[in-house]
Amino acid sequence: MSDSVPLRFAIVGHPNEGKSSVVSTLAEDDTVPVSPFPGETRTCHVYPVIIDGRIIVEFIDTPGFQNPRHTLAWLEGHAESDESAVRAFREAHLALPAYQHECQLLQPIVAGAGVIFVVDGSRPMRRDDLAEMEILRRTGRPRMAVINSKEYGEEYLDEWKTAFRKHFNSVRVFNAHHANYAERMALLETLRSIDQDWQPAMEQVIRAFREDWERRIADTADLIGELLKTSTNHVVLADCGEEGDKESEERLKERFQKELREMERRFHQRIRRLFKHNIFHYEPPAESALQQNLFSERVWKVLGLDRTQLIWAAALAGGTGGAGLDVLFHGISAGVFTASGALLGGLSAYFGGERLARVKASGPRLMGLDLSRRLGRTQLKIGPMHNLQFFFVLLDRALIFFSHVINWAHGRREDLPDDEAGKKTEGYTAGWTNNQRRSATRYFEALKHLDDVENLERVLKEFQEILRQVLAVMSVAKRP
Repeated sequence: MSDSVPLRFAIVGHPNEGKSSVVSTLAEDDTVPVSPFPGETRTCHVYPVIIDGRIIVEFIDTPGFQNPRHTLAWLEGHAESDESAVRAFREAHLALPAYQHECQLLQPIVAGAGVIFVVDGSRPMRRDDLAEMEILRRTGRPRMAVINSKEYGEEYLDEWKTAFRKHFNSVRVFNAHHANYAERMALLETLRSIDQDWQPAMEQVIRAFREDWERRIADTADLIGELLKTSTNHVVLADCGEEGDKESEERLKERFQKELREMERRFHQRIRRLFKHNIFHYEPPAESALQQNLFSERVWKVLGLDRTQLIWAAALAGGTGGAGLDVLFHGISAGVFTASGALLGGLSAYFGGERLARVKASGPRLMGLDLSRRLGRTQLKIGPMHNLQFFFVLLDRALIFFSHVINWAHGRREDLPDDEAGKKTEGYTAGWTNNQRRSATRYFEALKHLDDVENLERVLKEFQEILRQVLAVMSVAKRP
C-alpha cells in the first residue's frame, strides 16, 4: 500500500441487506446514509479512513443488485474470460436504466477494489443470492462474505456458510449494529488473509488502526483525569445580604450543580468526537445512572464504592481523613482532623463517604470576629468537593459513558430496546482491584494540594496508566 493508493473495498449485496450499516461501522462514519427502505443507495460513495492525515483504506458503499439473474445469464453467454466478460457487460449496459445498479456496483470492482459481499443471514437464501455470488466470483477479485444478521436467529447460518465457501475466499459473521472495536479488528484481520499479495498492505492498515485506538484510549484517560480535577476542585461564591438566607444558599447549590453538569456534558462531547460520533445523540434510558441527577440518592447508591471499599481505599492511600470529617461536621473542625493517617483516613471515608460539600459562610476575620457578617454581608461558598465517594461516582459515570460510546456501532441509528439498554445499572470501580482503587484515591488526595505540582504529576501519571489499562480492557470486552 503506497501513501497515494490505499486499499479499497467495495461493499456489495442485495438492497436492504445492511451494506451501508457495514460501511458506516467499518469506516467509523455515522454520516453514511442508513435507511430501512431498499434502494437508498443509488450511486457509489467512497468513505475513507483517515489516520494522521493519511487515507489508509477506503470503503465504497454501492447500490444493491437489481437484475442479478439476467446479468449472470449475459455473462454466461459470452466466450471471454470471466474478468473480460464482467468488464464487457458494464460497457454494454451503461446506458440501460434497468442495469444502472449493476453497472455502478461493478465499477470499483473492475477498477481493482476488493469485494465484501453482505447478506442478511436471518433470512433464507434465494436464487438471486446465488446469482450475485456467481457474478462476484467471476470478477476474480479478492472477496469476503459477511453475514450481517439483523436479528439474532441462527436458523439459516449453516446454509449461508455452505454456499459462501464455494464462492468466497473467507466468510465472517458480523452484526453491523452491534460490532465493537474488537469485532471490527477481527474482520480486518480476516481481510488480511483473503489475498496473499494484500497482506503487507493490510498489516499496515491494521497497525494504523491499533495505534490510533491506543491514542484514543490515552486521550480518554487524560480527559477523565481532567474532569475529576476540575469537578472535585470546583468552587462557587456568592454574596448573601443576610445571615442565614436560605434562598441564597439554595440558589448557590443549584448553580454549583448546574456548573458540574456542564463540565460533564463537555466531557461527553469530547469523548463522542474522539470516537467519531459526529451525529451520535444516544439518550440513556430513564433508569440509567447517566440520566439521573449526579447528586441523586439513587446514583450514589448504585455507583461508586460501598462503605467497606471506601474505608479500605482511604486507609490504603492514607491521608483522606481531614476533608471527609470536615464535610461531616459542616466545616467547623478548624483543622482538628487534619492529622489523619491511614486509620483516620478510613474512618473519614466511612462517616463522610455519602456527604456532599456544604454551603459555608466566609469573610474577613479580626480577632475571631467575622467582619463580613458585622457589616451585613456574608459570602457564601460551596466546594471544593473533597469527598471520596463523589470522586468515585463521577469516575463511574465517565466510564459508563465511555462504554456506551465505544459499543455504539456507527451503523446503528435506532435506540436500544429498554431490556438491552438497562443492563448496565451499576458502576465499574466497585469491581476494581485494591491497587486500582488505591491509585485512584492517591490522585484524589493529590487534587487537594494542587500547589504540589511534582507530586500531582507523579500520581496522575500512575493513575492514567491504571485508567488506560481499564479502558483498553473495556474496549475489547463483550458488550454488557
